[in-house]
Amino acid sequence: MNRIDQLFEQKKQNILSVYFTAGYPKLNDTLPVLEALQKNGIDLVEIGVSFSDPLADGPVIQSSSTQALRNGISVKLLFEQLANVRQTISIPLVLMGYLNPILQFGFENYCRKAAECGIDGLIIPDLPFAEYTKSYKSTTDKYGLHTIMLITPETSEERIRMIDENTSGFIYMVSSASVTGAKQAFGEKNLEYFRRVNNMNLRHPRLIGFGISNKATFDAACENASGAIIGSKFVSLLASEKSIDEAAKKLVEALQK
Repeated sequence: MNRIDQLFEQKKQNILSVYFTAGYPKLNDTLPVLEALQKNGIDLVEIGVSFSDPLADGPVIQSSSTQALRNGISVKLLFEQLANVRQTISIPLVLMGYLNPILQFGFENYCRKAAECGIDGLIIPDLPFAEYTKSYKSTTDKYGLHTIMLITPETSEERIRMIDENTSGFIYMVSSASVTGAKQAFGEKNLEYFRRVNNMNLRHPRLIGFGISNKATFDAACENASGAIIGSKFVSLLASEKSIDEAAKKLVEALQK
């Protein structure tokens, strides 16, 4: 069974997924970051594949991608870094990257390498749903990779139900129609959207991302979905704390008080 499915079977609530940019802060920090996150109890990790034009990302993650590219990260090097990742990492891993560098690497080659490394799923935020079902789903299915699609407050009920029926793993529920970045609290408009989707009784579990940075936003996400995805907050801590392990500890502490 895919590790993502195992996670959602074993843990129904308060799932914490964390995003970080591969090759950041330093080129060879990818594996140490994964080890620190697992050690500090993170349930699932999104490994960011850097791209020069990350449309959905706010300034913090954009900056980390720029630095990672300057450090020399590439799709090829990332797979080399992840070649033996399953010797030490047992939690589910998802690659989060934009379509352009994946196509440059070769979509099937990307999926094959991901599966060889023990990756469990893919998030490709700029891959249109119709294009996915027409041209890419057969390949991701072939390699046993869950393709996680994003929904936003603007996504129609019809489209949400189509995504629910034609993807696997979980649904990435974007909290608001904006780029990534930390928020102090969710407003009534956000909560109304969460409740609306919750009432649709979808097949797949959902994780809420974009804007999760503290106990208030994490708790709100967990009340309205299976858990939360955190990116910008952790990437900021990687830049400010003296060690990777300290950044992971500070993240967990920030969600508890």
